[in-house]
Amino acid sequence: MMSAKQIPALTAALLCVLLAGCIKNDLPYPKIPQNITRLAARGESSPAKIDSTAYTATIYLGEEVNIYAVEFDEFAYTPGATADPDLLEGTYDLSVPMVVTLTHYQKYQWVIRAEQEIERRFAVEGEIGTSVIDAVGHRVIVTVPETADLTSLTLTDIKLGPAGITTMVPDLKPGPIDLSKPLRVTVTAHGHSEDWTIYCEKSKTLVATSAVDAWSRVVWAYGTGPADDKGGFRFRRKGETQWTDVAPSEVNQTGGSFSACIAHLEPLTEYEVQAVAGENVGSVVTVRTQATEVLPDGSFDQWWLDKKVWCPWAEGGERFWDTGNTGAATLGESNVQPSDNVPPGLTGQSAKLETKFVGLFGIGKLAAGSIFTGSFKKVDGTNGILDFGRPWSVRPTRLRGYYNYTTAPIDYASTELAVLKGRPDTCAIYIALTDWTAPFEIRTNPKNRQLFDPSSPAVIAYGELNRGDNTDGWEEFEITLNYRSTSRVPTYIQITSAASKYGDYFTGGTGATLYVDQYSLEYDY
Repeated sequence: MMSAKQIPALTAALLCVLLAGCIKNDLPYPKIPQNITRLAARGESSPAKIDSTAYTATIYLGEEVNIYAVEFDEFAYTPGATADPDLLEGTYDLSVPMVVTLTHYQKYQWVIRAEQEIERRFAVEGEIGTSVIDAVGHRVIVTVPETADLTSLTLTDIKLGPAGITTMVPDLKPGPIDLSKPLRVTVTAHGHSEDWTIYCEKSKTLVATSAVDAWSRVVWAYGTGPADDKGGFRFRRKGETQWTDVAPSEVNQTGGSFSACIAHLEPLTEYEVQAVAGENVGSVVTVRTQATEVLPDGSFDQWWLDKKVWCPWAEGGERFWDTGNTGAATLGESNVQPSDNVPPGLTGQSAKLETKFVGLFGIGKLAAGSIFTGSFKKVDGTNGILDFGRPWSVRPTRLRGYYNYTTAPIDYASTELAVLKGRPDTCAIYIALTDWTAPFEIRTNPKNRQLFDPSSPAVIAYGELNRGDNTDGWEEFEITLNYRSTSRVPTYIQITSAASKYGDYFTGGTGATLYVDQYSLEYDY
């Protein structure tokens, strides 16, 4: 029999049991970002760009792909999530952006966009410059001399849609064409039609200096003139009377448009440039060349030791370069260090980049030795988050330096690069100029990986060196920058050197070692 003291305790216990099923579980579900990790469309012209920060993916389609019925060969995302729709099933209209929802506890909406560049051309005999083709407004503008008879022009080239699968009404072909009034053409491909309008304008100006882009020691000049005349340029320092003709071999011409690179100029100097074609000349354009800039700490002579982390800049000084040492030192030692091994005849120090396994008893990760312009932000578990790029505004033509490489068999490889295991490792040195608005964040964590993409629209110029065998000592190298545009001005410079090309994927050969020294920039051709 219960005592009076036991009854209240029993009552409380019973209440707890009875009420337990009524208590609301208000613990939040874990917030785990769901990311697209791989995406590939059938007929793509280059790999997709996946941005796990903005939750966007851009695919690049070849011009003959039906953008209204795109098929996907690869579609992978964070394990455990579900996708709606599943892109591996069916076809999708990507003429406008589409939304894919990844769900695991929460929903994450990704926007998938497609970019498709279609080469379009339109030319008539004797036209001035090159026809303007407005793909968005579906119009073509042709310019001809004032004396031309618009009723009896000669069409020499036309392509307004994907090759081999496009029809036009009327069916325009090279030969006589009347452009005395706007000509309307229906262009059809993949069952979809666009109405185009072709306009023809007369111009009193036969030759024009259409653009002049001044770098530090070179100037890029662009002109237009009659398509049947050989175009060219002449230039002089402002204030001088004598013109210098650009050699005909230095002029590139397509139809009535021509261009040239004028080299061996002086920085911070005003020049006058003028297009010429036959007896006709264009307007005089005055430009001022840019300054040249020295690449900071390109000798790799400045180092200091912060506990276990070797830093490639003077203690207390301004940082331009950084390494992955902060990450490597969490499980081992710095795998980028100063070295007295320098090219013959030179003094000071070089940067020694070594690929190592960091950890104990087989538990850890491969750390590829690398040095880059930017800063190591923080460690993400056993992964790294970096800021790529340093502010930059001038346009060099080449990166020069010395390197000394010893390869090693790839003994660690990620799942997606397992095929490389056993092959010789490859070192990589590359330079890029971009118009980023801020340093580019690099993330090596496979769950939200974001790496540098040389094909990104933000990249203005790029050049690289890869080598998969030993150099047998020091060798001098030269990397030429290939520019996508001569008029775009960069905001950042990115230079990266790595002992293992695929180190961002934790793939490489233990012991692969790259020494680099005496990096410098050139500004002439």
